Parts: sequence; C-alpha cells; structure tokens
Amino acid sequence: LLQFNRFTVWLAIASLGLVAIYPLAKRITNWPQLVLGLTFKWGALVGWAAITGSLAWPAVVLYAGSVLWTIGYDTIYAHQDKEDDSLIGLKSTALHFGDRTHLWVAALYAGALVCWTIAAIAAGGRLITLFALTLAAVQMAWQVKTLDTADPANCLARFKSNTHVGWLLFLGLAAETLFRAAP
Repeated sequence: LLQFNRFTVWLAIASLGLVAIYPLAKRITNWPQLVLGLTFKWGALVGWAAITGSLAWPAVVLYAGSVLWTIGYDTIYAHQDKEDDSLIGLKSTALHFGDRTHLWVAALYAGALVCWTIAAIAAGGRLITLFALTLAAVQMAWQVKTLDTADPANCLARFKSNTHVGWLLFLGLAAETLFRAAP
C-alpha cells in the first residue's frame, strides 16, 4: 500500500472505519449486506486512485454498482442462515426482504448493471465490454429466476455463481483492453 501515491494511501486507510464496523452490522441494522458491500468494494475506489492519483465520477459509479451487486448476492447467501439469525437476534436483508427477496435482488442487480454500464462507457468501454455486461445480466437474471430462498443448497449455488459474473466482466474488460492495444 505504501508504494502507491499519497492520495491512494489515505483513501485505503479511510476504509478501516468500515472494516471496524462491519462485524457489528448484523446486530444493529437490517442492512449488514450494505455495510459488507461498502467495505469489500472499496477496492474499486482504491484501484482507480492507484492508477490516476485521484477519484472521478466513473469510479464512484463503479463502486456504487459493485455495492449493489454485493447486497444482492449476499442477500441470497444470507437466506441460508435466516433461521439461525432470527433465533439469535441477528439481522439481514434476507430477513428484512423476506418473500420480496426476488424483487429486491432483481432491482439490486439491475441497479448494479446500470451503474457498471455508465461507468464503463464513461471510462471508454465499447462493444466488447457491453457484450460482457449483457452476458453478466443474463447470468444475474438466471439467478433471480431460479432462486429458491427456502432451499439452502439452491441459495449457495446461486451465490457461488456470482464468480461467473466477475469472470465475465474481467474477461470482457481484458479483451477490450487487448483489442485496443493491438496494432
């Protein structure tokens, strides 16, 4: 971390407040998945700052989309623990959303995709990136359509399938970068 520019170092240090409060989130809010997203996706801001030495609005939109994605997939994950969480008095978006989970996860994923698309276009993304985002949207739609919140194995499989979303986006961005760099 100390090898980065000063702005990036201070930005990364600023995440420690979120890191400190995250373990308490399930005790104080119905939205611990929001705190998780804010914490885990801080790297989008740090990565941008490490390259540019500052922040710009596309990085903030990328971060917002990533936070929405995290709330969505971790809500799916939290459905595995909802009975135990309820018994011991912990809170989660799974408990908070209840029977409306499908609608909420669909809206969160849609928001993530809109944010990512705006950030990608603003950062110069073109057809390859947009194609990768479309494939990610199909994968996310499959998750919502096939989600059974009463089946822990189903929830775990849908949660784990988010690695495909990450890989699709990574490969799309990498391919776009290679295509642009080609003579």
